[in-house]
Amino acid sequence: MTRIQIGELPNFFDRYILLSTDNIQLLEALDEYSPEKLFSDIEIYKAIGDNIYAPNKWTLKDILQHCIDTERIMSYRALCFARNDDTVLPGFDENVYAKNTNLENRTIESLLVEFGQLRRSTIDLFTNMDKTMLLRKGTANMTRISPLALGFVIVGHPKHHESIIRERYYSLT
Repeated sequence: MTRIQIGELPNFFDRYILLSTDNIQLLEALDEYSPEKLFSDIEIYKAIGDNIYAPNKWTLKDILQHCIDTERIMSYRALCFARNDDTVLPGFDENVYAKNTNLENRTIESLLVEFGQLRRSTIDLFTNMDKTMLLRKGTANMTRISPLALGFVIVGHPKHHESIIRERYYSLT
């Protein structure tokens, strides 16, 4: 299924959903915008290291961990709604998550390996959803949203952060 089959875009999440093209199939988009392809400038990332472009901003490792955490959360939401679970799911505070990581012991490479493995698992999850499952809606963070929409959030969210890295971090090398 494609992005335009989502119908009305959920508030807040629309900014990520709209970062993919109208007619690309979800599974194709998940592969096309994989972590390995989006975050391929390893040598530049190493040169940037733990530098930040302004006080109280995240490091590249923080950004990658945030993308990993977000993909896990969005995948869980998609699973719940696809399985017709009507539990209202909470939002999450990305800054609380960011403060509670163990990134001093991680490398950019290890984060990208984890992210790639997670994406393959995410693709497996969505591969096994039919149209009915993809279009079911549930509530997360006070927003009605379908697994299809969540899949395109998963596609667009790291793309959004990759753009920020290029715009604000590349000059730190």
